[in-house]
Amino acid sequence: MTNQSNGIITKVSGPLVVAEGMNKAKMFEVVRVSEKKLIGEIIELKGDKASIQVYEDTSGLGPGEPVYLTGELLKVELGPGLLTSIYDGIQRPLAEIAKVAGEYITRGIDVPGLDQTKKWNFRPVMGKGDKVKSGDIIGEVAETSLITHKIMAPFGISGEISEIKSGNFTINDTVAQIVETGQCPVSSAESKKSKTHNITMKQVWPIRQPRPVKRKLVPTEPLVSGQRIIDTFFPIVKGGTGCVPGPFGSGKTVVQHQLAKWADADIIVFIGCGERGNEMTDVLMEFPELKDPASGKPLMERTILIANTSNMPVAAREASVYTGITLAEYFRDMGYKVALMADSTSRWAEALREMSGRLEEMPGEEGYPAYLGSRTASFYERAGLVKCLGGGDREGSLTVIGAVSPPGGDLSEPVTQNTLRVTKVFWGLDSQLAYRRHFPAINWLNSYSLYLESIDPYLKEHAGTDFPALRDEAMKLLQQEAKLEEIVRLVGIDALSEKEQLVLDTTKTIREDFLHQNAFDDIDTYTSLKKQYWMLKIILLFHHKASEAIENGVPLKDLTSLPIKNKIARNKMISENALEEFKKMEEEVVEEIEGLGK
Repeated sequence: MTNQSNGIITKVSGPLVVAEGMNKAKMFEVVRVSEKKLIGEIIELKGDKASIQVYEDTSGLGPGEPVYLTGELLKVELGPGLLTSIYDGIQRPLAEIAKVAGEYITRGIDVPGLDQTKKWNFRPVMGKGDKVKSGDIIGEVAETSLITHKIMAPFGISGEISEIKSGNFTINDTVAQIVETGQCPVSSAESKKSKTHNITMKQVWPIRQPRPVKRKLVPTEPLVSGQRIIDTFFPIVKGGTGCVPGPFGSGKTVVQHQLAKWADADIIVFIGCGERGNEMTDVLMEFPELKDPASGKPLMERTILIANTSNMPVAAREASVYTGITLAEYFRDMGYKVALMADSTSRWAEALREMSGRLEEMPGEEGYPAYLGSRTASFYERAGLVKCLGGGDREGSLTVIGAVSPPGGDLSEPVTQNTLRVTKVFWGLDSQLAYRRHFPAINWLNSYSLYLESIDPYLKEHAGTDFPALRDEAMKLLQQEAKLEEIVRLVGIDALSEKEQLVLDTTKTIREDFLHQNAFDDIDTYTSLKKQYWMLKIILLFHHKASEAIENGVPLKDLTSLPIKNKIARNKMISENALEEFKKMEEEVVEEIEGLGK
């Protein structure tokens, strides 16, 4: 970084600083503002004037103070040491900041994103003389007991390995050398020119630039979350995009925590973007104590947390979103299945609105900038199932799930609408369900998933051949219930036929015993696809058999008082190790209802 002053501050307006004399500046270049060396990023250039978005508190700054150019874009450090870390919005580790500054983050702190002194055991997987190209895995590091960190040839470098080492190294030590041979037809002497690249375990990457891939693929495998309403009715795929809008108190954060804990992903990146300090504190206190359900090891061993609270500088919210997705893309490029949770993108949009207002740009709807839609789309479009760069058929996926906090739960506001245009899954949280203590409070009548058809073959193979048919039938019954409830409110339940009353009884069972799920119960917190299939199958089997019995003259009250009804109500508490009990329950349903008919 240069220490020579390149510009002078002429205006300070909150997180926006305007400086003149910035002839050499480039768009999105990182600058250091004032003698305190605050981190900023150029977001607008007009002649020699630059508008700078400052990622730290600007109170006390004034005209006449210097601005220093760095000549670099805002980048993150990528390498061993990312997992288990807790960062702020611009990839400064909070633990390291605490060592330097104490309990409160002071301004101008410059801490590297990765530990520069820790030694990692590098194990090569390629040898001297091997040909490599961008993205090839040249070695591995056991970063945690759950995840092996793949060291890849940096983008833009290909050639032949002239040297590769094995042993303990820091991230800045050279672990391999790649000789890049140039092909120049001018002369034989020039054609032999070669360039040697020293390869370390660290890469840097600009956060606003998506990492390149060979090609994107069509995702067909669901991201199993263990949440019944999500996996059965509104699934998301590995490499898909989802949106969780809902008013305050409807359970957005709990839904995202459940996904972070239980989702069938190798790596979790959780971004707290502008959330309240107490919510982020819950995450920071709770996550280090959680155990990975598959291995029993700490969940943090495959997790990265980015903490950006509402009282931190507003401009850093935008950086936190891009920082998180760049870290996620890096692990995707290794061939891992990555899930990113952003809570909440509304706070990021509010930061865009504030910066746009201070830049005096023409406002769009509700004061948000006119480019809100394109910024939202460019973020979610970085998700996907991809063929990774490099040799072999390595595939990785990045699933992005963003929470949206519409004021008053108004889903017609611009952030929600722009998010819905680009995401393919909508989990609409309902305050009425939350008030009734029905969690997850996802409204089954207005939520949707556009991935249903693409994952049906997977469900048939791994859960049950008739799972999609059961799901569709259950959803039709829930829609029918909404119509019947209107009639009941007008003229009472006695106006309905016994078959219609059976529909209401069955949907009550679906709602209370299938859709309702207790995140804090050891058994109910997670349900496998196989168990979800059996739970739904038993409920609908009872419905079919009861419907036949009613046709044969059996009164509904006799059917609803059968002992098997209580068993069905408790089937969510059947352990994952005892799914054979559902087979017995299936036989009991048939026996008890046919016994009534006789």
